[in-house]
Amino acid sequence: MSNIVIPYRPRGPQVDIHKRLDKARFSVCVLHRRAGKTVMAVNQIIKRACQCQLRLPRYAYIAPFLKQAKLIAWDYFKYYTAPIPGIRVNESELFAELPNGARIYLWGSDNPDALRGTYLDGVVMDEYAQFRPGVWEEIIRPALTDRNGWAMWIGTPKGQNPFYETFLLAQRQEADKNEDWFSCLYRADETDIIPEAELEQLRTTLSESVYRQEMLCDWSAAADNVLIPIDLVSVSAKRDVLARDVAGAVKILGVDCARFGDDRSAMILREGIYAHPPVIYKQIDLMTLVGHIVDQIENHDPDATFVDEGGLGAGVVDRLKQLGYKVIGVNFGAKAKNDTRYVNKRAEMWDACREWLEAGGVIPNDPALKSDLIAPTYSYDPSNRIKLESKDDMKKRGMPSPDIADALVLTWAYPVSGRVAMRRNVQQIQSAYNPFKRRQ
Repeated sequence: MSNIVIPYRPRGPQVDIHKRLDKARFSVCVLHRRAGKTVMAVNQIIKRACQCQLRLPRYAYIAPFLKQAKLIAWDYFKYYTAPIPGIRVNESELFAELPNGARIYLWGSDNPDALRGTYLDGVVMDEYAQFRPGVWEEIIRPALTDRNGWAMWIGTPKGQNPFYETFLLAQRQEADKNEDWFSCLYRADETDIIPEAELEQLRTTLSESVYRQEMLCDWSAAADNVLIPIDLVSVSAKRDVLARDVAGAVKILGVDCARFGDDRSAMILREGIYAHPPVIYKQIDLMTLVGHIVDQIENHDPDATFVDEGGLGAGVVDRLKQLGYKVIGVNFGAKAKNDTRYVNKRAEMWDACREWLEAGGVIPNDPALKSDLIAPTYSYDPSNRIKLESKDDMKKRGMPSPDIADALVLTWAYPVSGRVAMRRNVQQIQSAYNPFKRRQ
């Protein structure tokens, strides 16, 4: 097929996403509302269908319901395929046929029998959370087998459901360096697709949970027991910090050491109101990790270094002390300083981080750190003390260990005296954020 130009210009993160989609076989794309997910997916199918060299290629765009697929995608398919010479559109059966014989069908998961008995070279599943159960496992996945077809899931969070589980699966596969898989998550405050003024209007007119779910891609938006909500994290990531804001501030290095193969070792340096970008390592041995920690200590000269003693941590602490470095091991399960309010030190440190964010703390706009911070839920024990969800319980519901956030919260393990008093208190920082009421 000769060169064809279609009237599509990717915007925001779509350029980078298309590059990754071309390389991965299975892709899970989580984007905020009005980010252009459907247009991006439609054009990805059209491009792949035009490029396919196999005999009679077959592709499908599937929504929860056929009427929904027609409403949100059919006009896009007709518009973007119109410049292709020889294109044939079948209105009754809802497919477009390209000159090379490739067909792109619109289907609904509400009629699974219509999907049976064919092969697929590629498929897009839109709003997968609302699909009829078993459609992927029993019908779509087998249809991709014959020709090594690809699959793409797109949507906006609607709670922790099959779409959420597929997103976590993709993340685990990526962590295991499986190049067949790709995942991405883009929030409205990260893409600049929706103007700031319009976002602010949406924030004030939508309910908090709806805004967090639809615009900030918060999987737990409907939950009322998330310790650190996404809007607090998003505001923190957008704050500016100047050199004078941290001049003379206490510098604390937090190090979280990996426990299992899919966990991450992470380090974060915090200077008063400012947290530096995380340094992350995967599948790293003890001695190599020690070397990286030494580099951080030598480069930044922190006033204190706190290391999680779990997993590799105990050995890391011992080796660093042997080398003459003053580090302090921290047991997350140890008694809290305020043991009438917190079940253990872990809950106390995480809540201190929440208070720091509310008071004006600044974090890097790092998607992994932001996702970690909003992951754990909290509850109360019989003595009315705050209890943070355990990592084991988080993994049971498919959540990865929040290792990067743990590196940050470790910087509140114990009080640290700095060399010079801070020039500006965090409460003096100007912020548009309306702090949450302190929990009772």
